[in-house]
Amino acid sequence: MSHQFHKFSFKPFISQAIEASGFHEPTEIQEKMIPTILKGESAIGQSQTGTGKTHSFLLPILQKIQPEKQAVQAVITAPTRELAQQIYKVIMDITKYANDEISARLFIGGTDKQRSITKLKSQPHIVVGTPGRINDLVKEQALMIHTANFLVVDEADLMLDMGFIFDVDQIAGRMPETLQMLVFSATLPEKLKPFLKKYMENPVYTHVQPKQLSAEKIQHVLVPQKSRDKLNLLVSMLKSYNPYLAIVFTNTKAKAEEVAKQLNEAGLKVGRIHGDLSPRERKQQMKQIRNLEFQYIVATDLAARGIDIEGISHVINYELPKDLDFYIHRTGRTARAGHSGIAATIYTPSDEDAITKLDKMGIVFNHQDIRKGEWIDLGEFNKRSKRQRKSDSIDEKAKTMVRKRKKVKPGYKKKMKYEMEQIKKRERRKNRQNK
Repeated sequence: MSHQFHKFSFKPFISQAIEASGFHEPTEIQEKMIPTILKGESAIGQSQTGTGKTHSFLLPILQKIQPEKQAVQAVITAPTRELAQQIYKVIMDITKYANDEISARLFIGGTDKQRSITKLKSQPHIVVGTPGRINDLVKEQALMIHTANFLVVDEADLMLDMGFIFDVDQIAGRMPETLQMLVFSATLPEKLKPFLKKYMENPVYTHVQPKQLSAEKIQHVLVPQKSRDKLNLLVSMLKSYNPYLAIVFTNTKAKAEEVAKQLNEAGLKVGRIHGDLSPRERKQQMKQIRNLEFQYIVATDLAARGIDIEGISHVINYELPKDLDFYIHRTGRTARAGHSGIAATIYTPSDEDAITKLDKMGIVFNHQDIRKGEWIDLGEFNKRSKRQRKSDSIDEKAKTMVRKRKKVKPGYKKKMKYEMEQIKKRERRKNRQNK
């Protein structure tokens, strides 16, 4: 075996699949999580999208499946249909080397429930799906999960945001007490902790810090809206960038529809991904996107987490997300696998506080504008606020150096003000000389 996965002593079919996929060494989360899961311990893995966490739980689960035992042995839940389909595809890619000894089934909302029930005449070894559909099938007594050893909760913070934790709770409540639970999440919100405590006693916690907040080869660009029509500005940006594939993020489904419609009217071929599409439409859109039938995609944050669309060269934030963690998830769609990418954000004065927070988090922005199809540099975005902070610190220094005396004479306020102004002048002069 030429790769470094040999230390885990995987079964031959898993080693064959790893070899065929071209993986040579485990990622950090795989290195830490695989031995823990193989030991039978419940675990929480906190890491960003794109760190290899899907293989970190699938490889050890597949290692521990007993093909001769025809019963459900692992349940894997994901918050979106697309992410569930992606996980299922990875399972299929690995188990094709197992000569059909391991069976897996995908159960997601928007598909024919009766057909799903028919498929369950024989129970699969692995179940993958969205929590609502899995819970429905359990309640119908079509899916028997009381035999399962594993429950995976993928993108748990997104599960919480989308209101699916109740369904996951219902599923977990019908599984054995000896259950090995594996939870993966980019963040661990306080509201998630009661659920984790309920089912996990002393889980092994692994936090993989991203080597940097944002991929090295992403160029982050800020574009002021000013008094221009926002959609016209977006069209100008997209035409100027002429991307291989661009994804435009909005905060709401209604806004995604509005933007997609107007981009289509401007002559751009646009795909859409958001929660209001019917299951058939979503499936069709994803197929067209993967077949590169679109140059532009308009999406809500549904597409920012987990869904892997290859070849995205540009990410445009039509609106900044309210939760700034999603800025990282969104922009992480580009500059993957060593490629470069551009993440551009259209901003208004009301976004300046959020941009300052991103700046403090370590995002380095280029401040640019597009005029008559040409990109021009606007200089540092927060120069004014930095000047203001410096000015505020000089004021504070002057106040601490000039104090009100216990016994004061008439005109003392005027005298204190004069002394403070003199100190400020000296400090500014010093700053200029230092420069």
